[in-house]
Amino acid sequence: MLVGVVEDSLWATKKCEGLTGQAFLVVQAGEMRLICADCVGAGPGEQVLIAQGGAARVAAGAQVPVDAAIVGIVDP
Repeated sequence: MLVGVVEDSLWATKKCEGLTGQAFLVVQAGEMRLICADCVGAGPGEQVLIAQGGAARVAAGAQVPVDAAIVGIVDP
């Protein structure tokens, strides 16, 4: 898992069917900038927990093709 800070939303007008209705956020995690499926309703400036790979797919839904997902919001 990674910890990062939400920078902004990302909008995609065309995407594969499995991503319909999925919200995406741009997250800065250390030196990496990730596009994450938002599973918890996070917003800009919030510190979040990020799952990657198979764990991200489980969090976002079995048929959702994602590589990173926000699975928690870190309390200040």
